Amino acid sequence: MKAAKCSIIVISIVSTIIVFTVSLANVPADAIAAANKASDPAQSNPASRPAAQAAANVKIENFAFEPRELVIAVGTTVTWQNADDVPHTATSKDDPQTFDSGPLDTDDKYSFTFSKPGTYAYYCKVHPHMTGVITVK
Repeated sequence: MKAAKCSIIVISIVSTIIVFTVSLANVPADAIAAANKASDPAQSNPASRPAAQAAANVKIENFAFEPRELVIAVGTTVTWQNADDVPHTATSKDDPQTFDSGPLDTDDKYSFTFSKPGTYAYYCKVHPHMTGVITVK
């Protein structure tokens, strides 16, 4: 008799799980996301969320900036890393200069956070034919 009761309980639990799973499969994904957002106070109040730290990388290799053109959001930090065997710079063409890495030896890095929208053309002071553009939106 005990085995029969246990079997009925197990079957009931498994049936409930199956019904629940099938019913969730029919709920649109955006409804689930909205429910999750509503139940998470950090999601419902943007001021309580930590700010996203955006980052982008530019590799200096074979006497070129890669990528040569980059589109980023305001607040993004761009890091240049020299992979060549000779020094390079990442220097703003703006007057006055917005940023200047100074000489970067092999594997050296330089980072700059773009806080204002605009188009920032830059070059290497050592090799002026090396140029790049960062567009901040």
